[in-house]
Amino acid sequence: MGRVSQAQAEENRRRVVQTASRLFREQGTHVSVADLMKASGLTHGGFYKQFASKEALIDEATAHAFDELARLRNDGLEQHDGRRDAAQQALIDTYLSIEHRDSAANGCPAAALAGDMARQPGDHEARRVYTEGVGDFAEWLATEDQDGITRLCTMLGALVLARATKGSPLSEEILTAARAALTATS
Repeated sequence: MGRVSQAQAEENRRRVVQTASRLFREQGTHVSVADLMKASGLTHGGFYKQFASKEALIDEATAHAFDELARLRNDGLEQHDGRRDAAQQALIDTYLSIEHRDSAANGCPAAALAGDMARQPGDHEARRVYTEGVGDFAEWLATEDQDGITRLCTMLGALVLARATKGSPLSEEILTAARAALTATS
């Protein structure tokens, strides 16, 4: 089998990062390289041609996930004609929805990766990216009346608990209560 072109190699790398970003949010960073590459439609042997290590991929996949979150926030601002309060409320409603609860792979990296990042060394690049992403998200959620960290903690905590109690009436009750609390303070 011949060498792939530089363009194809870049496309393969992009595909692996996107796949890893989804799988890590859905299953955690313990997903094996073999499973990751299979899900990307590539061979296991090609991994180390693209990445120095799995940790390097975790770094990139974490950054990719937070970039997606930032694009979602920016898209929300555009959809609401730059009205931050309306964009924030729309994001809160989407974030605390059953659909988001049930779609960890495409969901918030702050919620999905929290446990994995807590186990990373403090000097690990993915942890730095995660910390910066959480800070940016909290800053975006801030209003004149409410601290963004408080809003993010409410949202993230509710999502994690709703996912952990999925299949019980408590799960939807958690989402509803958090949405009501954030709407009442907006």
